[in-house]
Amino acid sequence: METQDKKIAKDIEGYLKEHENKDMLRFLTCGSVDDGKSTLIGRMLYDAKMVFDDQLAAAEGESKQYGTTGGKIDMALLVDGLQSEREQGITIDVAYRFFATENRKFIIADTPGHEEYTRNMVTGASTADVAIILIDARKGILTQTRRHSFIVSLLGIEHVVIAINKMDLVDYSEDVFNEISTAYTELATELGIKNTYYIPVSALDGDNVVDKSDKTSWYKGQPMLSLLDTMDISKEQKEEDLRFPVQYVNRPNLNFRGFCGTIVAGSVSVGDNITILPSGKTTKVKSIINGGDITETDFHVTCQEAYAPMAVTLTTEDEVDISRGDMIVHSNSVPRVSNSLKVMLVWMDENSMILNEQYDIKRGTSVVSGAFEHINYQVDVNTFERNQVHSLGVNDIASCKMLLNQPIAADSYETNRFTGSFIVVDKITNNTVGAGMILGVSRREEDLDKIQNKEYTDSEKALNLFIRENFPEWECKTI
Repeated sequence: METQDKKIAKDIEGYLKEHENKDMLRFLTCGSVDDGKSTLIGRMLYDAKMVFDDQLAAAEGESKQYGTTGGKIDMALLVDGLQSEREQGITIDVAYRFFATENRKFIIADTPGHEEYTRNMVTGASTADVAIILIDARKGILTQTRRHSFIVSLLGIEHVVIAINKMDLVDYSEDVFNEISTAYTELATELGIKNTYYIPVSALDGDNVVDKSDKTSWYKGQPMLSLLDTMDISKEQKEEDLRFPVQYVNRPNLNFRGFCGTIVAGSVSVGDNITILPSGKTTKVKSIINGGDITETDFHVTCQEAYAPMAVTLTTEDEVDISRGDMIVHSNSVPRVSNSLKVMLVWMDENSMILNEQYDIKRGTSVVSGAFEHINYQVDVNTFERNQVHSLGVNDIASCKMLLNQPIAADSYETNRFTGSFIVVDKITNNTVGAGMILGVSRREEDLDKIQNKEYTDSEKALNLFIRENFPEWECKTI
């Protein structure tokens, strides 16, 4: 088979054209320390002939230097890029790799196994369609396996591949494989994981990674790469649920004013009735621009319809106030707008989370100030018990009530990953200190003075009254 680098050298334009319209699948590897996550990815890239010659030469040289696998190539070195990772033989930060097969393109996130780096694992899992959880065949399900499985279920990843690794060290025992599969099935049922797939592998020797292994004749399923290549990850989308966060207002001249952004859900057509949130103003789509230079001479290239995940510019029939951070939706599918949200928060900073402390909350293209008013419960990821706490430390996960200084349009994370997720930024250091998922939207809070330390002005009171009387669909039952 012709290698990837030879194809590129021979015909770069043909290579790019070949991959232009392929489906994309994002997956991550996770599990306990030394379960073989990086080795599995390195083996997959190597056996699929997706490693460049210079990468392979570098890995061969460093394998001799560090001596981690005897005379063999240490496949983990194809993924672990930090010097400290190579020296210690562990993964510290999330490593992303890209490769493609004849049918599909892949983005891999190789995440660390140490409990200390759980926050890095959350980062890698936030965009994944599939999770590969590795389990050492000698050790079975460990605490970190349970922790990562909980995070995978929390982030709504519906497809989980259980790679029971190091089968060569248990003589490819079918009984060991069945025992671990049964135990994990119970865990998956407890966590509500929808689809699980079990594969016996040896990442070091390549058994059932790319090619079917003769050493596991009792295994009737597909090897790892074939499963990923054919897995159906499509999700049913409601066409009317348009979500278009405005990223930029384009005003190159007096004759044009457009609103740029990426459609994160649904589709939009010329003439559609749309609502701008959080203001609630309505208008119609005048045109959709998806290319060309917006100048006096070469105005624009338009289309009649656009859909996720296209990046386009919309113009409206009426002059309405729209700015960065606003969201454009269909008028018949308006999400709830509120400043009071029930969220699941993952704290990522060494400094503890402080209740009622002001943070910047970044959700999509919007940035608003807000605070965590109350911790409903903290989840013990080892036992899944719910504990009452008054602050959160690094890697803690908890259900909280988040109160924003101004309302935003929000979906639940289950409905839409983009509009239902956010990050928390420290106002002083500008560090990302947390990440969260919106579980529900409460009735709009009227006591904003709790976080603003000021009373309502007459105009604010009038605005709140106007919203309640004219936009009752923005309200919902209090959580």
